[in-house]
Amino acid sequence: MKKNLITSSLSVLLLSGATMLHAQTTPVTPKPIYGFNDKSSASQVKLETQFDQSLNAENIGKTIKEFSAKPHNIGSPGSKEAAEKIAARFKSYGFDANIETFQVLFPTPKVRELELTSPTAFKALLKEPALKEDATSGQENQLPTYNAWSADGDVTAELVFVNYGLPADYEQLERLGIDVKGKIVIAKYGRSWRGIKPKIAQEHGAIGCIIYSDPKDDGYVQGDVYPKGAFKNEYGVQRGSVMDMVIYPGDPLTPNIGATDSAPRLDRFKATNLLKIPVLPISYHDAKPLLEALDGPVAPPDWRGGLPFTYHIGPGKAKVHLRVEFDWKIRPCYDVIAKLNGSDYPDEWVIRGNHHDAWVNGASDPVSGLASMLEEAKSIGALVKTGWQPKRTIVYCAWDGEEPGLLGSTEWVELHAAELQEKAVVYINSDNNGRGFLGAGGSHALEPMMDEIAKTVIDPQTKVTVFDRKRAQEIAKAQTITGKKDALAKRTLSLGALGSGSDYSSFLQHLGISALDLGYGGEDEGGEYHSIYDSYDDYVRFKDPGFAYCLALSQTAGRAVLRMTEADVLPFSFRNLSATINGYVAELMTQVDNMREATLVENQVIRSKAYKLSADPTQVYNAPKTKEEVPYLDFSQLQNALRDLDRVSMTLTDSLKKFTNLVTDHSPMNKLLYQAEQELLSPKGLPNRPWYKHTIYAPGFYTGYGVKTMPGIREAIEQRKWEQAQQQINIATSTIRQLADHLYLAARIAG
Repeated sequence: MKKNLITSSLSVLLLSGATMLHAQTTPVTPKPIYGFNDKSSASQVKLETQFDQSLNAENIGKTIKEFSAKPHNIGSPGSKEAAEKIAARFKSYGFDANIETFQVLFPTPKVRELELTSPTAFKALLKEPALKEDATSGQENQLPTYNAWSADGDVTAELVFVNYGLPADYEQLERLGIDVKGKIVIAKYGRSWRGIKPKIAQEHGAIGCIIYSDPKDDGYVQGDVYPKGAFKNEYGVQRGSVMDMVIYPGDPLTPNIGATDSAPRLDRFKATNLLKIPVLPISYHDAKPLLEALDGPVAPPDWRGGLPFTYHIGPGKAKVHLRVEFDWKIRPCYDVIAKLNGSDYPDEWVIRGNHHDAWVNGASDPVSGLASMLEEAKSIGALVKTGWQPKRTIVYCAWDGEEPGLLGSTEWVELHAAELQEKAVVYINSDNNGRGFLGAGGSHALEPMMDEIAKTVIDPQTKVTVFDRKRAQEIAKAQTITGKKDALAKRTLSLGALGSGSDYSSFLQHLGISALDLGYGGEDEGGEYHSIYDSYDDYVRFKDPGFAYCLALSQTAGRAVLRMTEADVLPFSFRNLSATINGYVAELMTQVDNMREATLVENQVIRSKAYKLSADPTQVYNAPKTKEEVPYLDFSQLQNALRDLDRVSMTLTDSLKKFTNLVTDHSPMNKLLYQAEQELLSPKGLPNRPWYKHTIYAPGFYTGYGVKTMPGIREAIEQRKWEQAQQQINIATSTIRQLADHLYLAARIAG
């Protein structure tokens, strides 16, 4: 009976949801737009319509083809040429553009060797072949397949397969009685950022790390391989950085200061974000003989990949020799900075960025996003030529050195930190882009603005709004009745929290400048990432044929730029931020309670010897050890601070509705609004990584790109550091009270 009632209720929700999806296919602009009074809302709609009229998908495609025509990694002639072309384009659009050059460490390989020495001999190819179907794959001056920031090393040892090389995998190895100390490990790409894999291997005593792409993840198991299909062929290799960016990004030798010619530099061996062991990425063509030679226990079912043999873990007879050596040179990093001065508030900056450097040709990563951004700038320049002027200064940035570790953006932010904290209203980022669904992450105070924008941009394939298509995806993907009901009931866009992996990190997590990261994707899956096959030929066939989603990105990010530039009162909603933080704290409290119960039960199971007695006696098995019981943490002061934040944010939101229409001088209020996020910074930063100062958002210490919300508290809990967890609760309480006090001043002005 209960099941039938639930099914009946869901049917009603599905019908109402379908009706709503159909009814909202025509975009409706809210009146007034958030942050605009009635009169300026109408002007803004007209401005955005004019902006759209100058955007052209074919032009974006030509830009992608031009900028992916040759390799352009940081420090290369192609990188300098790209920067000069970008600067020239901005100037032609009417911007004041210049190239700001930093001097950064960037190693390229001198030696790369990998061979199986026992039980048979095999020498890895370590090369991606040119393809006749891919016009740029056979070019000269390509960076070889390697991991930047690997240590130099010449090691020979037994090989151990460690699955994805994550903490849970090493716990499984411990239960199997396998120790990687003194061994070379081989890990699959995936499930985390690549730099986490050698980091954890190093922590467990491994002397070398090999990373390969398994065909189960992005090769022939997923679909036809390139060039017939989009997925990784047997020779494809994912280059990439293994810098420990969760300690700090940017030039490893100049933390916290811009890497100018005269900047003091660390000794390389004292840089805390650099690894101590050699690392090398390989194809599944090169991985196959290595993995096939392993003996030892059969890998657990969820460790097994798509290669045609039984996966074993080792160690044993399989030994490998790994040798890598790098040049460790200082190289120029070319950031293009283009400004369009504001007429009313020239010292309030709306900053928009995308990187221009690639590992090789980079049609998808980053040129698709770069081309969309340049099209935005062209269209804004066209508006200026009609006599329009932005109220606030618009700053467009094309960053160099993003791929090795956010070098260009980090150095620029560190050099200009004081000015940016005084003037930067927002930073709006994009990166690679493709066919599919809107992806939007960032500061949660910007949710209402992005919700409105998502309801005005039309999805190129379905002709509904990008909000409706995103919502439909969330409904379809929900796995439970409750999940589907929640998705059907949802009426507004939610921003994802930002971790790392692109150029917003320094703005948001180091300086506390509100940020957005925007892009489309999900229907552009493939295996070209960071390989020579990330090319125009690949892009035009498999990523975004017709460049319609690049155009959608121009519309989406362009609207965000224009609304932040033109708003009477900047469209920040701290009610959204407050609600989001409340949700994070509720998660943490539940997590602690669940850990407490799980620890009690698990310890009982371990003491009962159930694991040992149920294990196969013929196999090595070490039962897990009992863990310290979970204490009760005091969240009460944090909850009280959040109550105060919620109250003041509600008052401020209500007051701003009248303030926007009744007051003409919004400048003092706007400065309070755009500097509010800085109140969430902790001067001492996060434990063991003080460069990251934001108490709400940070990349995870063992996730890399993946975000950890309330990171100081959450990671202390996950690592079972209870005293540190309580300290971090107190620090978060302090920053949230600072924000509440700051917003109280704004509420008094709003009145």
